[in-house]
Amino acid sequence: MTINKILIVDDSPTERHLLSGILTRQGYQVIMAEDGEQAIVKAKAEHPDLVLMDVVMPGINGFQATRMFIKDQMLQHIPVIICSTKGQEIDKIWGLRQGARDYIAKPVVASELLQKISRLS
Repeated sequence: MTINKILIVDDSPTERHLLSGILTRQGYQVIMAEDGEQAIVKAKAEHPDLVLMDVVMPGINGFQATRMFIKDQMLQHIPVIICSTKGQEIDKIWGLRQGARDYIAKPVVASELLQKISRLS
């Protein structure tokens, strides 16, 4: 699978900007959503190759949204990497149990993020 288009889901404009900068410098096309509900809508419309999902967001949180991706026939093929300040081991285990393919704790280290993305390609 080739990853070209990445959906960044984060309620923080600063985090979206930071992640977008890392990814666009590497040639990825980036789309953004501010919460889990918007992520589902954008993913169905834009067909991203990968989702970077924050956990702590208003409304549908990242764990819930990840489960929704896995259960939705249109979206279940899209890998999700959770990207969150919730960096405890239990959070990582829970995120992977929800269906995420990987988990990265914030603050994001660009090289670590890009390595995780390349593993999914």
